[in-house]
Amino acid sequence: MIKRFLSAILLSVMALSLTACSGLGEKAGTGTGDDPAIESSTDNESKDDPADADKASDNDTGKNSDEAEGDDFHIGIVTGSYSQSEDDRRGAEAFQKKYGEDKVTLAIYPDNFNEELEVTVQTIVNLADDPKMKAIIVNQAVDGTTEAFRQIKEKRPDILCIAGEAYEDFSDIEPVADLVVSNDFVGRGYLIIRTAHELGCDTFVHISFPRHLSYETVSREVAIMKAACKEFGMKFKMETAPDPTTDVGVPEAQAFILENVPKWVKKYGQKSAYFCTNDAHTEPLIKKLLECGGYFIEADLPSPLLGYPGALDIDLTREAGDFEKILAKVEKAVVEKGGAGRFGTWAYSYGYTVSAGLAEHTRNVILGESILTDINDLSKAYGVFSPKAEWNGSYYTDTETGNRSGNVILIYQDTYIMGDPGHYMDTPKVSIPSKYFTIK
Repeated sequence: MIKRFLSAILLSVMALSLTACSGLGEKAGTGTGDDPAIESSTDNESKDDPADADKASDNDTGKNSDEAEGDDFHIGIVTGSYSQSEDDRRGAEAFQKKYGEDKVTLAIYPDNFNEELEVTVQTIVNLADDPKMKAIIVNQAVDGTTEAFRQIKEKRPDILCIAGEAYEDFSDIEPVADLVVSNDFVGRGYLIIRTAHELGCDTFVHISFPRHLSYETVSREVAIMKAACKEFGMKFKMETAPDPTTDVGVPEAQAFILENVPKWVKKYGQKSAYFCTNDAHTEPLIKKLLECGGYFIEADLPSPLLGYPGALDIDLTREAGDFEKILAKVEKAVVEKGGAGRFGTWAYSYGYTVSAGLAEHTRNVILGESILTDINDLSKAYGVFSPKAEWNGSYYTDTETGNRSGNVILIYQDTYIMGDPGHYMDTPKVSIPSKYFTIK
């Protein structure tokens, strides 16, 4: 089963919060494209079984309108701090602003959650003391979330326990969570290659290091990308870069990227596209690709705030929290540097949308307006906080057992390619061939 990327994702979140104004030497963090799936819900069968089962029976966690008296209920959202996961926090605050502090309670788990596991667990569990609490959402669902959900279910089984971007194995958290939603590393493994092909790329370069490649999620994504390259007649290449969490450190790891990108572009050509599994590598990668040529489809955990502000040397302080303005400013700078049609992202931060969108979806479920495990309902709720971007996803399938989960959903946002004008690639409408969901 999947062993979630613990230290990697922690540092990844740190990188997100630092990107807006920091220089290359100030960045810290690692991220992995870790997250699971099966077949796009548009024109695919993957959505049918689990969601339809919920629609057929309102006795499980699908509809919970009988648990709420009108809208007289509370929702709790637990995130990291501004210093660790600013986008996650802003998303929670956006939802609270929409419905009011009297309806939405926010909490923050410790920055060093691995070392303060008991505090993390108690922070989550404490929300269940509120008699009107009907749902608790944790984004990102760090270590300790599984135990917290277990304790909550023991004393308050009526409370919906929702995990966004789970760190712990799906096999551990799935039994105690009503819903787990993570970034779709399977579907994106195919879609990123397909997008590169549609933009005219002939080579795809995957940049990582042994620690990340040891994760089942990353190795599985690599296998999918290789298979997709073969399908689209593209070359797949791998390059190794230093791990910033080792003695090498972030500055030297970034210096390696700055030094080697020009060599890679010369080696693989102007029609080569690049992807890195580490967020600390993202900024220097974008910076040099803007200078030397080559393509960047999207980051590991995409956001216009990841890599772009530092690479473009732009200040987004005034635009903080307004992703339409953030994207417009980033896109303008990309075009001015000659990057039109070569650089992409998700228009709305993943972390921001998970916090706000999951809460919106959960509220709809409590009110009896949505099915908890329905991908279309989930995507619609995410769309409230990303109005111009579409979402899609699939149910996670364990490649070892072949079992498809009914409450673990992998989701992705449409890829936006910056230009003059920019455009979405309509990836949520793409039917992903079923074979990709069993590749490992």
